[in-house]
Amino acid sequence: MSKLKIAELFYSVQGEGRYMGVPSVFLRVFGCNFKCAGFGMPRGELSEEANNINPLEFKDYKELPLVSTGCDSYASWDPRFKELSAMLSSDAIADGIMDMLPHEEWRDEHLVITGGEPLLGWQRAYPDLLDHPSMGRLKEITFETNGTQKLDDKFKEYLHTWTYHHGQDFHREITFSVSAKLPGSGESWSDAICPDVVCEYEEYGYTYLKLVVATEQDLADAEQAVLEYRAAGFKGHVYLMPVGGVERVYILNAKNVALAAMKRGWRYSDRLQVPLFKNEWGT
Repeated sequence: MSKLKIAELFYSVQGEGRYMGVPSVFLRVFGCNFKCAGFGMPRGELSEEANNINPLEFKDYKELPLVSTGCDSYASWDPRFKELSAMLSSDAIADGIMDMLPHEEWRDEHLVITGGEPLLGWQRAYPDLLDHPSMGRLKEITFETNGTQKLDDKFKEYLHTWTYHHGQDFHREITFSVSAKLPGSGESWSDAICPDVVCEYEEYGYTYLKLVVATEQDLADAEQAVLEYRAAGFKGHVYLMPVGGVERVYILNAKNVALAAMKRGWRYSDRLQVPLFKNEWGT
């Protein structure tokens, strides 16, 4: 039986991208290849806000403070907080999901596998979870990824099998929500912008880009990134989303980002978890 190190498992509405507003189970796995310490900071500066939080003072994710700069899910990858993330079996995760679904079964809800970065080493563990008997009526999965991790050959074969499983009386769909990290995140272009990787995702599910922006320089970076993805053959939609893990930051640029998306013929993604739930953990 496979195990996953789980930072959070909760039921909420999807706040971003294609499934915005859809009731969803969020499975947040631990670990990431990026830190994204540049979000909300002047270009070239990195946030120390999360580094100043003492992990020894907290016993649960919901007790952790929110940050206005850097990665707003910092505890899902920072090894200083790893003790807050449990290693759970696929049985335990499936049972936990059933307990939180309103009818104790999958109906129109969708599963969001997020992080951290969910396509790191956990690809090998997902088939065991998704093949669990209680997961059989699940119709839609989104992988919220930064778009840098290649799909393992065995996992690619499994995704095809899961989507086109014979005998099911409903359609299944996989989505890759690719939050590619622009330089404003603090990550380097060469590490973060991987068009060939993202183009491969399109072979296994609906794939779109979700680019976080706050400044004119971010928008210029977004345009350049889209050009590179298109040149590699990417055909999916492009969403712009405002920076802001806390409401006072989010409100400052949401309208401007929406207008910028309209100007370019791209889509706008809100961050519903911010105005609805103040971006609290578990939302």
